[in-house]
Amino acid sequence: MEENRWFLSIIQNEFRTGKIDLDSTMKLLEKFHMPFDFEHVKHVFKKTLDKRKTQMINIEDFRAIYRALVHRSEFRELFCAYSPDCKILSATELTEFLRREKYETTACETSALEIILKYEPIEEVRKRRQMSFEGFIRYMSSSDCSIFRNEHKTVYQDMNHPLCDYFISSSHNTYLISDQLVGPSHLWGYTSALLKGCRCLEIDCWDGSNNEPVVYHGHTLTSKIPFNSVIQVIDKYAFVASDYPVVLSLENHCSPKQQEVMADYLRNILGDKLLTSTIGDTVVTQLPSPEALKFKILIKNKKVGTIEEGMLRRNAESHGETGEISEFEYLSDEAETDEKAPLYRRTRSSKRKNEHSHSLPPRKKAKVIFMKIAIGLSDLVIYTKSEKFVSFEHSLANQKCFENNSIGEVRARKFVKHSAKEFVSHTSRFITRIYPKGTRANSSNYNPQEFWNVGCQMVALNFQTPGLQMELQVGKFQDNGGCGYILKPEFLRNHDSTFTPHSVGRYSKPMSLSIRLISGHQLPPSNLSKTNKADPLVNIEIYGVPEDQTRKKSSVIKSNALSPRWDEVFSFTIQVPELALIRFCVEDEISLVANEFLGQYTLPLLSLSKGYCNVPLLSKDGDNLEPASLFVHVWYY
Repeated sequence: MEENRWFLSIIQNEFRTGKIDLDSTMKLLEKFHMPFDFEHVKHVFKKTLDKRKTQMINIEDFRAIYRALVHRSEFRELFCAYSPDCKILSATELTEFLRREKYETTACETSALEIILKYEPIEEVRKRRQMSFEGFIRYMSSSDCSIFRNEHKTVYQDMNHPLCDYFISSSHNTYLISDQLVGPSHLWGYTSALLKGCRCLEIDCWDGSNNEPVVYHGHTLTSKIPFNSVIQVIDKYAFVASDYPVVLSLENHCSPKQQEVMADYLRNILGDKLLTSTIGDTVVTQLPSPEALKFKILIKNKKVGTIEEGMLRRNAESHGETGEISEFEYLSDEAETDEKAPLYRRTRSSKRKNEHSHSLPPRKKAKVIFMKIAIGLSDLVIYTKSEKFVSFEHSLANQKCFENNSIGEVRARKFVKHSAKEFVSHTSRFITRIYPKGTRANSSNYNPQEFWNVGCQMVALNFQTPGLQMELQVGKFQDNGGCGYILKPEFLRNHDSTFTPHSVGRYSKPMSLSIRLISGHQLPPSNLSKTNKADPLVNIEIYGVPEDQTRKKSSVIKSNALSPRWDEVFSFTIQVPELALIRFCVEDEISLVANEFLGQYTLPLLSLSKGYCNVPLLSKDGDNLEPASLFVHVWYY
């Protein structure tokens, strides 16, 4: 029997002296090139010893431990359904399995052979172009059988639309790695966000000593980091996770003198990566695409004058020159302002008898602010000019395609509620950034879904804060190869769209989804359990437009974290699948009122594979909990 010979060839040397202990068992299991959770191995090891006095096991005990951990009954049932002798699958039988159970309509013997060559560990079986149960287990547990569609693991969307047609992975206060008041500012905030595929970073710049600008959360006790170190880190990591453009959103509080120092650092450190001129035409009537801006870093800041004037100045000496811009600030905005008061500004109260008065919201006291901006820095702003948001009608009448707005979450939420159609129309034309309200001192996050639902491109989150909101962010941006840009659905790009999240109307393309939750495997044991047990249950949640939001809950399997078996079916109808995310959350039922988080996985609904697949689980911090996973069957139409 080949399987037996193969198994013994791997382990027999270890048992020359007769028996082995727990540590040797763990080391020996590693030779099988499969992931094992030490806690589960320890638990099965102790169970095998039962009431024996010794702490050692023999070769038959080891075989029993291996089978308990690896030979999953749900895989055996599937294997035997296609293998007549329950021992071997031929390439033809495997092809049949791929077509019927994985819905791979184009599967042929060639694709089956590729799988055999990749996953079959027993050489004689592989040479005969067949698959043993050992190979089948390895294939079913692999990322090739993950619930996330393989075709979506690389960039597959059209990257030639204007920038405003994409959702863009965006971070808020990127320099913080804990809270907003006394926590440390750290370069790791930038490295880690960039490695997660983030494409819009925030840099909060203030005057530092010795004419060296610093980055920190102004007017708080968070520590300070030199601006030039931040730019060096960005230079190093900008394009490790993605080739597509990075936007540096400058929250600029520096004097004109130190703004010039910033401009020099940006030019000197970033070199050719820094976008300093338009691509093609100087008169910008449409934003360029992510494809056209590959490997470029864009500066988002206030700007003096036009792009054309800046281009004419390109080679002239502009050191020491400053420009002034004026804008209105409404006193009620300040509670959630992200733009902490800039330095170098003069204000005067406005009686509102001026050219903007027609579009000012009524009953709000306004003051005019004058800001000084160094021409050297202003000229680095090309396609991402920060423009104070006044109103949707003001933007429609006056705003240029390269001007972007930042809107605080509280104000944005009111717009979603009361003027969703105008909001969608606005985001179809202009890049809109949403940021957390200033009172979130502990760096908590809002739910990004409600702003993606109206097409906001840059929904900025505190990447340093784990939790549901970041899990949705990471899940959404896994799509399109994790490149940080996701093409918005057509109804959020079309200038004439009448879509709103609250009444989807003719934009609904209902999808029927059925998920059979079969089993779990090596789930993280509960922190509260001494015996490596948990009472696991699974929540399956849909996030999307309000009418698609739903959650279904499995039954609880008592004291089994190693191999809980559910065999329960959950059915959903989703009205707007293009905006929906699905989240699998595994919890341990501690009491009737409280559950402990064990692991989760979130992905876009349209990135679901069909058929039998495994759901890898991630920890609270987003780390892979391999080998912990769920096994499910997915069907939709």
